[in-house]
Amino acid sequence: MAFRDWYERALPYVFGFVLDRCGRPELAEELTQDTFVEVVRGRGRFDGNADPLTWVCAIARHRLADHFRRLDRSERRRVRLTPSDPSEAATHDLEADDAREAVRRILRSLPVLQCAALVFHYLDELPVREVAALLGRSESAVESLLARGRESFKRLYRETLREGVTHE
Repeated sequence: MAFRDWYERALPYVFGFVLDRCGRPELAEELTQDTFVEVVRGRGRFDGNADPLTWVCAIARHRLADHFRRLDRSERRRVRLTPSDPSEAATHDLEADDAREAVRRILRSLPVLQCAALVFHYLDELPVREVAALLGRSESAVESLLARGRESFKRLYRETLREGVTHE
């Protein structure tokens, strides 16, 4: 009964943690479920030195990193198989009425690893070394992802502001 009570208190927090990082409720539900499955499987690895919620959120972050890596592999396969045609450039639906949703949409439009690096480094405030470990890349590769991601994000956000999508 104690686990069930803890689970019911922790679930909304973990779901919100994941949703803030991926921006898609269906994906957040799936990753949250995977996280709690891993919590049950790995409960023997919890040493009690940290807050249990901190431990669960670390597991959720790893699930999210796994998801970003899978998307990156899929994106690279798709790019190799799809001829590039500038006339078919993706358009971004930026009709959201708040800046937070615009930011989420812009992040989702970035290449997967750039998005992951930005989210882990700036939202989760992880050092480059930890982001590199999560993404399975070198620190210099993560620095490069961050630099390209920041530039792309700034450009897209400025375009969003010019289009008058965000209201302040």
